[in-house]
Amino acid sequence: MKFDVAIFPDDLNAAAGIARAVEDYGFHGLWTSETAHNPFLPLTHAASATQRIDLGTAIAVAFPRSPMVTAQIAWDLASQSGGRFLLGLGTQVKPHIEKRFSTVWDSPAPRLREYILSLRAIWHSFQTGDRLRYEGEFYKFTLLTPFFSPGAIATPNIPVYIAGVNEHLCRLGGEICDGFHVHSFHTVKYLRELVIPNIALGAQKAGRQASDCAVNCAIFVVTGKDQTEINDNAALVRAQIAFYASTPSYRVIMDMHGWGDLAERLHGMSKEGRWFEMGELISDDMLNEFAVVAPISELAETVKSRYDGLLDRVSYYFPFAPGDADKQTVWENAAAVFCT
Repeated sequence: MKFDVAIFPDDLNAAAGIARAVEDYGFHGLWTSETAHNPFLPLTHAASATQRIDLGTAIAVAFPRSPMVTAQIAWDLASQSGGRFLLGLGTQVKPHIEKRFSTVWDSPAPRLREYILSLRAIWHSFQTGDRLRYEGEFYKFTLLTPFFSPGAIATPNIPVYIAGVNEHLCRLGGEICDGFHVHSFHTVKYLRELVIPNIALGAQKAGRQASDCAVNCAIFVVTGKDQTEINDNAALVRAQIAFYASTPSYRVIMDMHGWGDLAERLHGMSKEGRWFEMGELISDDMLNEFAVVAPISELAETVKSRYDGLLDRVSYYFPFAPGDADKQTVWENAAAVFCT
């Protein structure tokens, strides 16, 4: 099992230093995400400052960008990093695609399939100079003159990861992707009964092995150096769990555990703006299903034991910041358990 970290650099000029620290700890990779900032730009700084670690997006939102735009960005990052770039893509949800990005939301799983296949067609043309011809239901690419092609690179086989919650995207991951980002809002039961079996079904359909698609997740953890810190941390994680539990897109996980009624109640509270009350409804049993709860000294070993055989790559659901003295022991222990 590989151990990665997430980084959220508010200042691009700090990204190189953060990436060097990640590599110095011995971790296997770092991930950026598309939240308040562009997910690709920090990786150019990280690539120039490191030699070994993987550099990926978890995730970049696919549909607002033409596959040609994404293909070019990924090509440049793959070349700059010497093949260490992992392109992680996600569909986002309908309100964000339509209202935040002003982009079409239509048949997300079939559209994402074409997105990935068209990326690979474009990359093939970049690498070989062959005529670009991809024609699908959602995307059509038939023009690429030499002036607009970046040309061949030494590391053209760019791994593609996707994120998803329901069985359709899990199967797509197993069928055509190199990796799958499991949502942080998950349980071991959900991994065993929905995610992993559907990745295997997708792989079987394509004549692949399930192991061809690496399973990755940034997990919720509740930790601290004493019980007071653990309790304080638990309150924050309960609120995060309640937020996701209130969202219809993640209802499948709540239903799997018989918590559908609570999901409905939390959804109603969210519509009323009662955000600060919602976390109080997350019981200890629920907290332990969705998060790993352990003191700092036991956290890494507990995570490794819980996810052994389920995840190929794991990270914690909080950002790596090298100047955060409170987290230094957390990172040192993770490096000792996962990276030695």
